[in-house]
Amino acid sequence: MSGSGSAGAQRLPGAMVYTYLGPEGTFTEAALLQVPGADQAVRIPSASVSSALEKVRSGHANAAVVPIENSVEGGVSATLDAISVGQPLRILREILVPITFVLAVRPGMELADIRRVSTHSHAWAQCRDWAGNNIPQAEYLPASSTAAAAVGLQDPESGFDAAICAPLVASRLGLNVIARDIGDVADAVTRFILISLPGLLPEPTGADKTTVVIPLPEDRPGALMEILEHFSTRGVNLSRIESRPTGAFLGDYFFSIDADGHVFDARVADALKGLHRVSPGLRFLGSYPRADHRRADVPRHTSDEAFEAADQWLASLIDG
Repeated sequence: MSGSGSAGAQRLPGAMVYTYLGPEGTFTEAALLQVPGADQAVRIPSASVSSALEKVRSGHANAAVVPIENSVEGGVSATLDAISVGQPLRILREILVPITFVLAVRPGMELADIRRVSTHSHAWAQCRDWAGNNIPQAEYLPASSTAAAAVGLQDPESGFDAAICAPLVASRLGLNVIARDIGDVADAVTRFILISLPGLLPEPTGADKTTVVIPLPEDRPGALMEILEHFSTRGVNLSRIESRPTGAFLGDYFFSIDADGHVFDARVADALKGLHRVSPGLRFLGSYPRADHRRADVPRHTSDEAFEAADQWLASLIDG
């Protein structure tokens, strides 16, 4: 198959190739299918986030779609960690997917018969209350994805007799679904990102997001405040901030941050320059359109025009 793919992705010879957290039928595949042209492109499932990103880094795929944040569970640690180290990557777009779950079982089974249920840890966290009320006798077995649990349900030797999965994969596999919409939180949403090798940045739209990773330069009082002040004094709102261990030693962390705005916006660019002085290991992961199209509320004194006027004023002083 061939397709036009997504602007900014590093195109390989021949067909556009995408990879995603598989197997087929995951919410990640549903997210990928929202990318223009992806339905006509080559789509390769990957067993993990790290293997999907490695396909991009090695040139075996043009781009990858992986989950990064859930409205119930927060950041997806596997993705936050994998994109923060190694060969640099760039986020080209974000995709929002409403999340609903079904309970699939082996033929002839009822709720009271279930002894072991398998699903991904994030799915289990979103269905834990329902499970406690409806299948309290069931033991939870972790799976690499909701789709992997659904596929495993077809294997008599899998060790479990029920799977919590997406309606899409249950339908594709012809599974016996005995409960639908079992999530504890209505309107749950997972945010996915399309990620590629560095290239041309998506043009600013006025409703953009910038993602960066900032290592904590030193563990001392006020270190985090110093980082945050670079955003606040320039009127840059943060829509997400999470700390993750670097793995080097206990207490060594980096911060994964989403900021409202595009690196082409003067306030964002100025904040990043200031942050680089504080933390030279800062990693820029991309500026890209917001999936919800919400425009940033920019104070007048931090607008591009205000920055330009200040530059001209300073230049007039220097020029005499």
